[in-house]
Amino acid sequence: MINFEEELSKFIPSPEIEQAEDIIQNNDMTDISDIIKELLKRNNDEL
Repeated sequence: MINFEEELSKFIPSPEIEQAEDIIQNNDMTDISDIIKELLKRNNDEL
């Protein structure tokens, strides 16, 4: 039978995953909601 506590104590996270998480979280990328907000702002400014 698997001892989950023992297996969890052996777990070592991959450094590449941690680096990728940091890059993704710190990257200020434009997404569709940002684009829609900008378009609505421009539309309101033109009125």
